[in-house]
Amino acid sequence: MSRFSTASGREGVSPATKLGDTTLAPVLRAHAFTSGLTDPQVDALAALATQVTFEENQVVLECGERSTSFYLLVEGSVAVELRTPRYAVCVQALGPGQVFGWSAFLDDTDTVFQVRSRERSAALRLDGAALNAAFHTDSQLGVEILRRTLQVVAGRVKATELRFAEMCGVKA
Repeated sequence: MSRFSTASGREGVSPATKLGDTTLAPVLRAHAFTSGLTDPQVDALAALATQVTFEENQVVLECGERSTSFYLLVEGSVAVELRTPRYAVCVQALGPGQVFGWSAFLDDTDTVFQVRSRERSAALRLDGAALNAAFHTDSQLGVEILRRTLQVVAGRVKATELRFAEMCGVKA
């Protein structure tokens, strides 16, 4: 059962009832991506966070569209896919403690991967523009989040490389 109640939303995502920043801070402290941040940094992120849920098989991000949000997965799982008009290939499956939507940090950059919920899932959504503004206010927060995000990007590149090697019959 999801920790978050569902309400109708936009962007194909259902925002849950906002419980207040004090409730979101412990969720952020427990999340693997934000673990170890200072209390003021976690509080700054909690002020920007919105709880969202995704239904099974729901497309959260579409390849080629402008990404505006960064997501921290709390429950459930999503598939990161490379999509063409004829097929989709799952590059990586993500679970609680992982993140997606890093292209929201980049100006004028479209989403590289499609992200589809594999089951009913819950996440914290952070608006990319608001997060970028917070990075200008707290440069240490910006450096730390972008450093962690770069590790995520490197992981996606590696996962894509391994998936294509597998498809070509190359053993890693």
